[in-house]
Amino acid sequence: MPDILLSTLNARYNHSSLGLRYLLANLGKFQANASILEFTIAMRPIDIVEQILAQQAKIVGLGVYIWNSVETTEVVALLKALAPEIYIVLGGPEVSYEAEEQAIVHLADYVICGSGEINFRELCGQLLEGNPPPEKIIRAISPPLDQLQLPYALYTDEDLQNRFVYVEASRGCPFKCEFCLSALDKTAWPFELENFLTAMDQLWQRGLRHFKFVDRTFNLKITTTLAILDFFLARLDEKTFLHFELIPDHLPEALKTKIQQFPAGSLQFEIGIQTFNPEIQKIISRKQDNAKSEENLRWLREQSHAHLHTDLIFGLPEETLDSFAQGFNRLIALNPHEIQVGILKRLRGAPIIRHTQDSQMVYNPRPPYNILKNSVIDFTTVQQMNRFARYWDMIGNSGRFEQTRPLLLGDNPFARFWLLSEQLYQRSQQTHQIALPRLFKLVHEIALEHLQIPRDRLEKALLADYAKTGQKGAIPFLEGQVLYQEQKGVKDARHQRQRRNLPA
Repeated sequence: MPDILLSTLNARYNHSSLGLRYLLANLGKFQANASILEFTIAMRPIDIVEQILAQQAKIVGLGVYIWNSVETTEVVALLKALAPEIYIVLGGPEVSYEAEEQAIVHLADYVICGSGEINFRELCGQLLEGNPPPEKIIRAISPPLDQLQLPYALYTDEDLQNRFVYVEASRGCPFKCEFCLSALDKTAWPFELENFLTAMDQLWQRGLRHFKFVDRTFNLKITTTLAILDFFLARLDEKTFLHFELIPDHLPEALKTKIQQFPAGSLQFEIGIQTFNPEIQKIISRKQDNAKSEENLRWLREQSHAHLHTDLIFGLPEETLDSFAQGFNRLIALNPHEIQVGILKRLRGAPIIRHTQDSQMVYNPRPPYNILKNSVIDFTTVQQMNRFARYWDMIGNSGRFEQTRPLLLGDNPFARFWLLSEQLYQRSQQTHQIALPRLFKLVHEIALEHLQIPRDRLEKALLADYAKTGQKGAIPFLEGQVLYQEQKGVKDARHQRQRRNLPA
């Protein structure tokens, strides 16, 4: 049984915690008596507690994040009720700021605010030696990266086969975008490149082919970026998949040349645009060359095989619905594979809080602390945008409406999809668990009634898209239509010929 148990509640089973593995890798002499046990937020807290108590650990360290803080608070409350002698130590971004006002902090014994690798080891030593420190809140100082043990050997074979494996070539960010916790960093710090690549090679030799980089600014230092890409190009096979977060306005020719060497399906870039409005960018301290960003996105879409996942944020201080709509249409024109429409969240510690009074920012008091209204957007509009974002994922980002989507968006994508999303909600009263045949039926009805798409073009596109979804059986809303009967007749005739062994 371990003396130290490291745990967290991941959003899904296929997620893994890089932070826990860093803590374990840097426990020094205590590592031999420590272990990791991960759960998901879908599990009942009482069942999680049962498994934790079965380990009989003296110290339980829990990673707390915006997505698991409610469930983790329940876990801590149950642990302290059932086994008050266990030391509960919290860490993670959710408890690293504004800690004193949080219920989970009052329940726990200690909280480490910031990068906890060194401070957690020191605290464990004090607790196991019977010298608990009097201070509950421990302000960690980020250690030099060359003093840290890399954690990648601690990913198990099960992790490599069934979970996302997260890696980082650097920490921190030099930019000051106020909605992000990285705005508190002074700069970005790289890990020693040779050691990092050695660790990546060890993962590769063990069979890992999907690498998800968590660096905020992967293309900040181009020489390092090129070296990492060269590392993977030398090993490239048909299973290789790499995810990077890129700065949109920094894509020098050397990097373009390297990107072009990767085949389709091997690269995914997450590119945060957030807003195209220069006035809003100034308000939130975001430096971005919009023209260069557009040029680079267009090049990536047209001249490379990379999959482009782009981000916009709704609810930024002083950004109106019209301003956001213009940015959305501008991004649509660049044709990225995905546009994630994010709703602004007030992350604890993020500098966005300085606009609360002047811009009348009202946030949900419970996680995920999403914006509810502000001086230029009312609550009803925010609710409409929440639905817009959900339906956009289902229709715009899913790839299931590849032929239909251009017809739906027309020459004013935001306005037309806003109308579509409102009609979808009015007719379904749902944003989740809409069966795919029903979704196709609703899109068909709304597109005919409100978007004035010619029936033959619409139904031809819907039939082509539905055929690719793998759904079996008839399309209910098209059974009576001539186009459907013609297509069905062709299929029936082909089936009869096949049964009689006749050429198609």
